[in-house]
Amino acid sequence: MPLDSTGKISFDHIYTEPDPRAFFGTLRRLDYDIPQQAKAYFAKLIDEYRTEQDVKVPTVLDLGCSYGVNATLYRCDTSMERLYDHYATAESLTRDELITHDRRMVERLSVENDVRFLGLDTSEPALDYALAAGLIDDAIHADLENEDPTEEQRALLADVDIVISTGCVGYVTEKTLVRIARENQPWMAHFVLRMFSYEPVAESLTDLTYETAEVDGVFRQRKFASEEEQTQILDNLSVAGVDPRGLESDGRLYARLFVSRPNGAAGGLASALNALPLRDQG
Repeated sequence: MPLDSTGKISFDHIYTEPDPRAFFGTLRRLDYDIPQQAKAYFAKLIDEYRTEQDVKVPTVLDLGCSYGVNATLYRCDTSMERLYDHYATAESLTRDELITHDRRMVERLSVENDVRFLGLDTSEPALDYALAAGLIDDAIHADLENEDPTEEQRALLADVDIVISTGCVGYVTEKTLVRIARENQPWMAHFVLRMFSYEPVAESLTDLTYETAEVDGVFRQRKFASEEEQTQILDNLSVAGVDPRGLESDGRLYARLFVSRPNGAAGGLASALNALPLRDQG
């Protein structure tokens, strides 16, 4: 597989398939785990928001949502391993049959509909599937790196309380996040690969009264797909002044978690996330 402009293997093809089977089949081989790592942190963030802001059903925007993986993990209280199995055993189904299969999964496993999930992505096929299968409640097909949101998209963004992401920051920049933040100043939590700096985002959000804090620890993303990819990423980390010893040097990509919150108090939010009793890192 070719390397993209960041030095990572390009997986563009698995994000534009009509259903998620190629996505899960490809990434299972690489032990792709960052949504699982993020699940407890997003759940805690949602609980903190619900309690502090007295909002019974928060609206969460998953930035770079692809096929609605983060929403599915939360909504169905499931795991990446179960989702890998779920799609591996559905190889013989048509797309329509798979959609029905997934809708039944959501109906069977959802305890209560206490969060409204929006998905934003540049892949229309991934959004179409996630929406048709009931994995997300609404979709925004947009490239906010290069274009302002339309009036219809702005209306959806104006309802957003929390923005989450698991790996797209670095590919999307402060341009996208500022365009989102301007609409309703939502809380944000982003898992960012260590080869990318979150500082440009944090600095740009400061102009909108945001404060940013980093949560303790590092979080597994996936195994390297090849020696070539690992070599290129290690070079990138060296240029960025990031020490890979014991982490990327051992064969995996790792991310950090940043929270950004308007009107200060990001440090308190980070402390609440640091207090989680179970930490599956490293």
